[in-house]
Amino acid sequence: MTAAGFEYSNLSGRSNGPFVTWASRLLPGVRAVQRQVEPYADAWERHNRAAAGADGPLWVVLGDSMAQGVGASAFDRGWAGQLAASVPDHRLINLSVYGGRVTDVVERQIPAMRSLGVEPDLVTVVIGSNDLISRALRAELPAALAQLLRLLPTGSIVGTQPGGRPGSLEFNRQVDEAAAAGRIRIAEFRDPRMRSWRGRLSRDFFHPNDLGYAAMAEIVAEAIPRR
Repeated sequence: MTAAGFEYSNLSGRSNGPFVTWASRLLPGVRAVQRQVEPYADAWERHNRAAAGADGPLWVVLGDSMAQGVGASAFDRGWAGQLAASVPDHRLINLSVYGGRVTDVVERQIPAMRSLGVEPDLVTVVIGSNDLISRALRAELPAALAQLLRLLPTGSIVGTQPGGRPGSLEFNRQVDEAAAAGRIRIAEFRDPRMRSWRGRLSRDFFHPNDLGYAAMAEIVAEAIPRR
């Protein structure tokens, strides 16, 4: 059993940036997906409180809006929610936040995980997309990622970044080095299955839909050690 009365907010506390604010005003699809953010966060908070008071192997999810399921038909249809069917014996605590950055995992999510008072049996991390979008955050990303990789429990599963841009390549270099050193396992999003998102995006054409999240869940599932 983990910490009784576990309280954690699945919202970052930050406002949307100017582009998302503008797009939400003009584009119905973006507006519809943005309306999911708070309800999905609330749903995960309720789920987490129940899981924290339950028994069984503990699985902790760290990450951003894709673990929240933003863009999917329900909060538990993101990659984490769909992956839960592959690990039915584990109780899931999802500490991800919409707009999550690597520093959010380091400064908020890992401390919250530690506050549970139990060593997780499984930790999965998919993060970095929001850092790579921002020029300022890209400059800070290598140092932040190095810190994250040091703090994660040995054997944590970390997702790589698709694409061949310099920021993604550097991100993947660090993740590959940590995996080669035996500190983490890799969820391989450089897989050819991730190249085409046709028919797998939500109405905002940025977040995945249920099909896109199913493909992500499949890749993370392949990285989980089989007992």
